[in-house]
Amino acid sequence: MKLQELESAIEGILFAAGDPVGVERLCLALEIDRSTADAACQRLADQYSYERRGLRILRMDNSYQMCSAPEYAGFIRRAFESRKPPRLSQSALEVLAIIAYFQPATRAYVDQIRGVDSAYTVSLLLERDLIEECGRLAVPGRPIQYRTTQTFLRSFGLSTLEDLPELPGAIQEEGQMSMELQEAAARLQEWQEEAGSKPAEPDGEG
Repeated sequence: MKLQELESAIEGILFAAGDPVGVERLCLALEIDRSTADAACQRLADQYSYERRGLRILRMDNSYQMCSAPEYAGFIRRAFESRKPPRLSQSALEVLAIIAYFQPATRAYVDQIRGVDSAYTVSLLLERDLIEECGRLAVPGRPIQYRTTQTFLRSFGLSTLEDLPELPGAIQEEGQMSMELQEAAARLQEWQEEAGSKPAEPDGEG
């Protein structure tokens, strides 16, 4: 398969999928190896970015997805203003920040840091596919552990969790949110707005 044909095929697959497509699936469908698939996707991503087009090719761990360019998020939001979902509440951002930075994390751990019950917010984030269950902690009661999802990465314009800024000294005594973690929640809110994210509904927690 010629290079142009290969890139066009990848472009078509990503457009048709709508969701992230694993690089292994691309390799299987196009009968190419991993390095060839990664190189072709990177060339496409560079081309979209260089030409400042309205679409981007985003890499998320071992997957690729076609998405809208963040610099045009304002125009896109205005075009679909009537169906724009509500933004994440401060409580949801706090819970999401804790799980993002300390995953896998149990709800008890989230509650300990926030100092309030987070059951409703955790269930809300699960419903919106921003977090998911990832096993149980090997302690009495075997509490469920949670981690962020690819939807989280896509919604906040991140390629991998390594793109999160470093969070020094995240926990203070007495189980309260530290200044650093509050800043992380604020940063998530900025990313939510910049990426035109798909946030959860506001919750009723304080």
